[in-house]
Amino acid sequence: PGALMHKREVVDAVTVLETPPMVVVGVVGYVETPRGLRTLTTVFAEHLSEEFKRRCYQNWYKSKKKAYTKYAKKYTDDGGKDIEHELNRIAKFCTVVRVIAHSQVKKLNLRIKKAHIMEIQINGGSDAKAKVDFAKSLFEKEITVDSVFAKDENLDVIGVTKGKGYEGVTTRWGVTRLPRKTHRGLRKVACIGSWHPARVSSTVPRAGQNGYFHRTEMNKKVYRIGKAGDKASCQTEADLTEKGI
Repeated sequence: PGALMHKREVVDAVTVLETPPMVVVGVVGYVETPRGLRTLTTVFAEHLSEEFKRRCYQNWYKSKKKAYTKYAKKYTDDGGKDIEHELNRIAKFCTVVRVIAHSQVKKLNLRIKKAHIMEIQINGGSDAKAKVDFAKSLFEKEITVDSVFAKDENLDVIGVTKGKGYEGVTTRWGVTRLPRKTHRGLRKVACIGSWHPARVSSTVPRAGQNGYFHRTEMNKKVYRIGKAGDKASCQTEADLTEKGI
């Protein structure tokens, strides 16, 4: 009864994300070496979408759009022996197997047309052969969000912060401004260190790049995974009106 939220409504702020399914277009195998992982070989699917190929070009409309045209012939030449050979090499030598997947950017109504490409690691399976077979079975297929994440799960969100360019110490580190009468400017660090040690230590705020940093936010809870065209995707226990996002 002493609880803060006793007999009160609880409202959580949420972010609505649009997540069109991703498409698997390849598989890559990694060998463990003393210096870390090394890619052994990559196998791509036979049919690749236009948005994936766009990522291979700086200028799509001027290009001849020939990416992967010769590679696709490997599937038809002598029954795809070359492709099978590479897949067997991954199964034989590799310890880490990842699929190459790309987003379907044309399903979002943004101005972007190039797909985003990433590797997704395959875990589970008794050996590398099972992983490669699983990856091969996913070629050219869509991976939906609900096949990866479930309701009430906690996720980490990775992103890049808003870029701010080259900034001074006052904005970048929150250093106090110096008094108005200061000679040679007042948005500065008054002293960047003692005479000895005769170098500037890494803990002293300096001017430089601010923003556009890689950041990970931990523990975001999935409240709901909706479907496109679901009329009641906004319905909750408290609010039973039928409305979609």
